[in-house]
Amino acid sequence: MLFNDRTDAGKQLAARLRFLQGQPNVVVLGIPRGGVVVAAEIARALNAPLDVFLAHKLGAPFNPELAIGAITSTGEVLLDDLLIAELRLSHKDIEREIEHQRQEIARRVAVFRKNRPPLDVQNKTVVIVDDGVATGSTMLAALRALRQAQPARLILAIPVGPPDTIQRLEKECDQVVVLAMPEPFWAVGRFYTHFGQTSDEEVIALLAEQASSTRRHPA
Repeated sequence: MLFNDRTDAGKQLAARLRFLQGQPNVVVLGIPRGGVVVAAEIARALNAPLDVFLAHKLGAPFNPELAIGAITSTGEVLLDDLLIAELRLSHKDIEREIEHQRQEIARRVAVFRKNRPPLDVQNKTVVIVDDGVATGSTMLAALRALRQAQPARLILAIPVGPPDTIQRLEKECDQVVVLAMPEPFWAVGRFYTHFGQTSDEEVIALLAEQASSTRRHPA
């Protein structure tokens, strides 16, 4: 195992991101739910504001685990046109899944943020974090959506991912900080001793804790 749990992975990533300490206008974004636990350790170490960035996989109608694309909370939709053609999915099938995930994202944004507006990322150094990547389709959509928001610098920070996925994601951001790129690559959870589900309540608590901390100790 590479990591004890997500907190351990976050602390290891934070150590690799020390070059951002003391820099102004750093924002840390976590992909819920597990990515927020990792991101919280980074935000704490950098004394930076923490927010969620939601990106959901779009699943095939007959197999929700098979990703035919992804959608983000800012409305960015990324589709795997080759796979969609191969599966002979109809426009109606795709639109139904997009609408379903759009509603789920809106629900989760309301749960996590309450009435807080999203953090402004324009002209900021943005660190986007997850607990790992496999195919990278969800993170690809997130990076493209964030790029449209015009950050000064876009950094992807992840504990673990396969080399080919990392290589693809490197083209979508300014820098990738990754702790391990094992081959062969299995599921992300195989590289953690403890990889249980993260609850909505845990995400809400981490966001509130970091918001309170950055108010008390502004960077």
